Amino acid sequence: MNLYKNNLALSLIFAVLMGTSLTACNGKKEKPAEKEVTEVHEDEAEHSDEIELTEQQIKAVGIEIGTIQEKNLTAVVKASGQLAVPPQNEAKVNLLSGGIIRKINVLEGQKVKKGQALAVVENQEMIKLQQDYLSAKNGFSFVDAEYKRQQQLKAADAGTGRSFQLAEANYHTELSKIKALERQLQQQGISPKNVSAGNITAQTTITAPISGTIGTIQVTTGAFVQPGTSLMDIVDNSKIHADLLVYEKDLFKVQIGQKVSFRLTNQDNQQIEGHLIGINKSFEDDTKGVIVHAVITKPLPNLIPGMYVTGLISVGTEKSPAVPIDAVVKAEGKEYIFIVEEEAKTDEHEKVAPTKKTAQPEKDSPKAEEQHEHGTHFKKIEVVTGVSELGYISISPLEKLPKNTRLVVKGAFYLQSKSTAPTAHSH
Repeated sequence: MNLYKNNLALSLIFAVLMGTSLTACNGKKEKPAEKEVTEVHEDEAEHSDEIELTEQQIKAVGIEIGTIQEKNLTAVVKASGQLAVPPQNEAKVNLLSGGIIRKINVLEGQKVKKGQALAVVENQEMIKLQQDYLSAKNGFSFVDAEYKRQQQLKAADAGTGRSFQLAEANYHTELSKIKALERQLQQQGISPKNVSAGNITAQTTITAPISGTIGTIQVTTGAFVQPGTSLMDIVDNSKIHADLLVYEKDLFKVQIGQKVSFRLTNQDNQQIEGHLIGINKSFEDDTKGVIVHAVITKPLPNLIPGMYVTGLISVGTEKSPAVPIDAVVKAEGKEYIFIVEEEAKTDEHEKVAPTKKTAQPEKDSPKAEEQHEHGTHFKKIEVVTGVSELGYISISPLEKLPKNTRLVVKGAFYLQSKSTAPTAHSH
């Protein structure tokens, strides 16, 4: 009897231990599955450049699929550079003599015409210059009268040759002195006629040497400026052009008169047109490149010297990969296309699939059928674009694409907006 009770107790203890072991094993199996599901969702969240659309969505937004074509487009030489103006269209307003700035008549960014008053400067030395002019002019009347008298005496053979020569020398000396003083007054912005009429002033007006737009004003009212000091800059952007650097390997293709399509690098790649007008005959320092000069056909009002530009110089025609212009989208200063990515089932996907089944409904339910439907996958690829003609634009993908790659030729903008929208994954 005791033996029977002992066996029964051992059997109960064994059963309890087995149940505990099975419960522990089941708990360990579930946790890795949850971890795998989480890892799958995290992996999907990383691929923001890949988008999946159903056939119904594709039709609804009007997406069209095509291929990259070989088009006979204009061949171009790509060159970078900056906008600039010719030396004769840029001026610095300087003072020939020092003085105190009494008035500034213009503002930075204001357009002015040649000869327009820019500032008023006061200098007491100008009074002495005007006095010297008046003294020379008043003294000239006696020299002029003596010269005319000696001329009359010489004509009548009544005077001496030496007296006539002395009077003639004094006349030309005083006349040249007056002309020099008049020129000095004009350079200072003072009218000799006003001085002759007795209007002496210590203030001079500084005028614009060229027409254009006022740049940086470097002085303030009441400041004393030394001779040769630059008060402000004036730039005439009507003759703005681009200085582009063409490297030695492309130099033989470039000729004067060729058309150039400019892209403003920091202005959302805004395009302007022009043509080449000059090619330098020497290499730039530390480069194997030559500067070429191109004028802009219709300058935009916001063009400023120093802006960075990229020039596409048309040098002929050649076949190049091209897509419709609508196939290219821009984002954050880069350009992209959306290719159709063929879905290939790999062993790795098949290994992950059983893990996903644990979170999916039963196979026969409608929800399960919806989850098993696969749409079209699109992948965003960065490209570098070239010349555009007749609705097509040449492209150079930054990664190698398979032959006959299909891509979105219409509706790429919708895919771009969808790729930038925030996405959330439910666990």
